[in-house]
Amino acid sequence: QVQLVESGGGQVQTGGSLKLSCVVSGRTFSTYAMGWFRQAPEKEREFVAAISRSGDGTFYANAVKGRFTISRDNAKNTVNLQMNSLKPEDTAVYYCAAGPLVYSSERYYHSWGQGTQVTVSS
Repeated sequence: QVQLVESGGGQVQTGGSLKLSCVVSGRTFSTYAMGWFRQAPEKEREFVAAISRSGDGTFYANAVKGRFTISRDNAKNTVNLQMNSLKPEDTAVYYCAAGPLVYSSERYYHSWGQGTQVTVSS
């Protein structure tokens, strides 16, 4: 059974930075591609970023490209999301997910964390 736990969320002003982390249980972390998704109130969950099993391939939504950086440390079973130049529209619950490949659609991910709240104020 795979469990994912996000941390690092909080409240920050526009232009600030936050670093989210997701720790994955088990010894098969390196076999998973990892993704970050977010869901704002009254909106559908949307893709944010993804990273391949080895970490050599990354993919970003246009809305965060150039501001967010996804990375992973397979030795620590951890995937991170460094968020810079935050905007109010980044406010959402952020979820990490594990899947077979770096898909942008949530349907391809088999395991999900419970989310961490990110709030960006003006």
